[in-house]
Amino acid sequence: MPVGKYNMKHLFVILLGFILLIGICISRFLLNDNQVLYGNSLRHTDLPQSVSKADTDTTWSIGIYRGPSPFQLSSPANVSNPVLTAGDVTDVDAALIAHPFMTVTDSVYYMFFTVKDKINKHYSIGLAESQNGLDWEYRQIVIDEPYDLSYPFIFQWQYEYYMIPYSHAETSVRLYRSIDFPTRWTYEKDLISGDGERFISPSIVRYKEMWWMFIARSGNETLRLFYASDLMGPWTEHSLSPVVEKNINTARPGGKPVVIDGILYRMGQDCYPTYGNQVRAFQITAISTKTYEEEMIDAPIIKATSTGWNAYAMHHVDLHQIDKNLWITPVDGQGILSIK
Repeated sequence: MPVGKYNMKHLFVILLGFILLIGICISRFLLNDNQVLYGNSLRHTDLPQSVSKADTDTTWSIGIYRGPSPFQLSSPANVSNPVLTAGDVTDVDAALIAHPFMTVTDSVYYMFFTVKDKINKHYSIGLAESQNGLDWEYRQIVIDEPYDLSYPFIFQWQYEYYMIPYSHAETSVRLYRSIDFPTRWTYEKDLISGDGERFISPSIVRYKEMWWMFIARSGNETLRLFYASDLMGPWTEHSLSPVVEKNINTARPGGKPVVIDGILYRMGQDCYPTYGNQVRAFQITAISTKTYEEEMIDAPIIKATSTGWNAYAMHHVDLHQIDKNLWITPVDGQGILSIK
């Protein structure tokens, strides 16, 4: 074979391999970007053989767990989980609901959560109410921006209600304040911005007279830590941040940090082998502006059950103690729902 002809054939093979490699990289990038907000969608081939495709749907919905401690939670016998589904949303045609955060005011339970619009794939923040924390009624969308919002982290400070949702397209941590609780909210300020990173699932807690904020990076493998003496800032990244690196099992926040008997715990998603597989608690054994150490609690707080509404994934808790030996939390799950 002539040398020139051989070289042309060899170059063609190399070029074809290069094009295939680029295609694989782009596909993996799009998959990871999809996982940042709500994880992989389920295929009907994942359904048990005994379940009819026509009678089921696979999506994220919201339930209630209770237990004698935050480390012993289960679905209550007197609750028909899920307590809220996308079908309960009345002001948009919702595809899913997830990331529930709860607060109690004047004996009324309020829950804020992510709503995905089925038509335009847009994410906003919804609201539901309950008189007992078990039976819930959807009310309305309360925050809707031109960009996607999810993970509506709500908290109270100095008689004001605040919310820090994850702003999907924004490279900042945006603080909202309620001007007519629970339905009207106004943008207050950016708490953190400017380094070009996406601030995923910002989770804030006040502990030892300081504010601490845990934030994930894209990819769910890295956890950053920031602190401030005042809620309004300035916020400083911890000298040991990122405090978790290259660990898809522990990095991404999975709900509100909680102080139990004076000890701070953070919640972390385990995203292996699938996104949102389970939530684990991490005891913060040392935290200051110079130090940070944590230890993982052995048993997960919640995990996918392999059946029903939370068969495939559970990735969120918001723990509340409502009695001496009684804890309650809204949870979310991805699984099989019977179509009503």
